[in-house]
Amino acid sequence: MKIAYFDCFSGISGDMCLGAVVDAGVPLKALKKELKKLPVTGYRLSMKQVERGHLKACKVSVVIKPGRAVQAGKTWKDVQKIIQDSALPQDIKQKGLSVFKTIFEAEAKVHGGKFQTVHLHELGAVDCMIDVLGTIIGLNLLGVKRIFSSPVNVGSGFVKTETGLLPVPAPATAEILKNVPVYSHHVHAELTTPTGAAIIKELSSGHGDMHLMDVEKIGVGAGDSDFRHWPNVLRIFVGTALSPTPVRYKTTIPEEKVIVIETNIDDMNPQVFEHVIDLLYKAGSLDVYLTQVIMKKGRPGVKLTALCDEERKEALMKIILRETSSIGLRYYETRRRIMQREIKTVDTKFGKIRVKVSKLGDEMIKTAPEYEDCRKIARQFNIPLIEVMKKSLDKKSP
Repeated sequence: MKIAYFDCFSGISGDMCLGAVVDAGVPLKALKKELKKLPVTGYRLSMKQVERGHLKACKVSVVIKPGRAVQAGKTWKDVQKIIQDSALPQDIKQKGLSVFKTIFEAEAKVHGGKFQTVHLHELGAVDCMIDVLGTIIGLNLLGVKRIFSSPVNVGSGFVKTETGLLPVPAPATAEILKNVPVYSHHVHAELTTPTGAAIIKELSSGHGDMHLMDVEKIGVGAGDSDFRHWPNVLRIFVGTALSPTPVRYKTTIPEEKVIVIETNIDDMNPQVFEHVIDLLYKAGSLDVYLTQVIMKKGRPGVKLTALCDEERKEALMKIILRETSSIGLRYYETRRRIMQREIKTVDTKFGKIRVKVSKLGDEMIKTAPEYEDCRKIARQFNIPLIEVMKKSLDKKSP
């Protein structure tokens, strides 16, 4: 099966997608021919080779003719009619409509308007239409059947708009990227636009490491900005999948970076560990645990491990060095994926009990009763704790 992998290390935008598919081998002439099936005029496509951070990339631009910038319309009703009235294949129409619906829903939510009346604002009508449909058409011409992507770099700082400064990611972009793994790294600028976010949100089957594939073509699309010492490009790898789609792509499991802090201790009163663990949790540790180890000269010891995010690393290391007998520690960065979790309350014959529900997407995978709730009931009614825990899970859908 032919697949495409979007490497969004420098974010994603509509023009970056368009440049990448052209650079991957879609002739501009063929793309223009297919785009003529859209009842949209008043523009032309231009293409040139540029450099972004010492990387050669393709820059495809939608150049609007004077006085024609709003010809395609800016409301959902306008866009829907244009796409449905086009001569494009039905599957391309459906993908285009899903991308634009996502954009309009996000704009309506963050700006407090109604879905049917909200406008595209600075996204522009013609250029946004061509970026989205051109990308979908280009992937179709490349023979791509499924799309996957890396986590998305959104950038940082602020972006100037017609309504003033907005934080990065822009509100609409942030709304669109819910349940998509994102991060911010290196560049103090907007890297991901609402159009790019909607394209990857709706077209991608999942987000993670590159799937095992035989790469046949690589397309490099350039963004507008040219940052010093940073290649502002989107790379698309096109090729044949060499194994069945991995489980991680069936339901997106958000990935996050964590810091692991460790130290080995063999000369401290074990009673102190409870105090230290409490302090670490209060300081924001994600998890703390102890592991039995054998140290030099056969001495039994304990490895203290704490997980945290980058911001809390220094605070947690200070606590460990101040509150334990350790005179040194080690730390390193790793990544983790966790299921979506929420607490629900169930009614039992003993009373209300909180239950932790873990999900993959919309599928409930695991449930576990809250220990303290169950213990309180067990003591109150003088019944076995294990019976209370079992009764709390009698209902399949808490």
